[in-house]
Amino acid sequence: MNEKEVESLIKLLDDPDTEISRHVEDKLLSYGNEVIGYLENAWSQSLDTLLQERIENLVHRIQFQNVKRELELWHIGGSFDLLQGMLIINKYQYPDLDEQKIINQIEDIKRDIWMQMIYEMSAVEKVKLINHIFYGAYGFSGNTTNHQDPQNSYLSQVLESKKGNQILLAVIYSIIAQKLDIPVYGVNLPQHFILAYVDENPTEDFHVSQNVFENSILFYINAFNKGFIFGRKDVDAFLKQLNLKPLNHFYEPCSNTEIIQRVLRNLISAYEKLSAVEKVAELEELLSIFPEPK
Repeated sequence: MNEKEVESLIKLLDDPDTEISRHVEDKLLSYGNEVIGYLENAWSQSLDTLLQERIENLVHRIQFQNVKRELELWHIGGSFDLLQGMLIINKYQYPDLDEQKIINQIEDIKRDIWMQMIYEMSAVEKVKLINHIFYGAYGFSGNTTNHQDPQNSYLSQVLESKKGNQILLAVIYSIIAQKLDIPVYGVNLPQHFILAYVDENPTEDFHVSQNVFENSILFYINAFNKGFIFGRKDVDAFLKQLNLKPLNHFYEPCSNTEIIQRVLRNLISAYEKLSAVEKVAELEELLSIFPEPK
């Protein structure tokens, strides 16, 4: 990358000819992250509000391009690491996110649970221990007063405020559980998101295929309601209340891809309510990375 060429291009960003300024933007965009430092330096030295606005928009476009590319690679790579997928979504709103800080926060909670774990604990006892640390010691709870706030869907913000929506609390809970080798996975219910505790000692009927588990759910957990434990009949009653057929996928763990799609849809809904049209369009572009099931 030619430093002088970049600096010359930045000076042309406020050109009154929109065709020239658009060409300049596209050229700078092609350089990617390498030009962000130059753009930020030019912004701080300029008193021209038009130039500053165009620099801000360009930096955002580069950062959005990064998020989209990372999410595409995560999806193509098999979507195995849910935490990584959540960090990528987080960087949409917080591009300078300190990923290691998030990982450390989750590891701290995991360690505190692990230190109190006893050999031969039952499934219910393990969940009660997680609940004691997660809700009791760390103070996590559902954000019931401002449930539609988009901040409830960003991992960094939920870890900071200890308040989140159904899916974010469930995601953090399941990531911690799985790090402790406790088989707790997300279940994509309509209008709700819950967790399933899968049998650790499955019989021959146990079937695993792309994170789908059949005939092996011990019980369910409501992460939004302080880890409340409930059974299949409660899911039946919930679906009946919504006038929905009890289809298998309403009872079984979903894939990491489906979880990320749900988080993106939550964000789209939240920003629609705030009339943030540009954010809605960008998030829909991210959602389009994942093909709709046939």
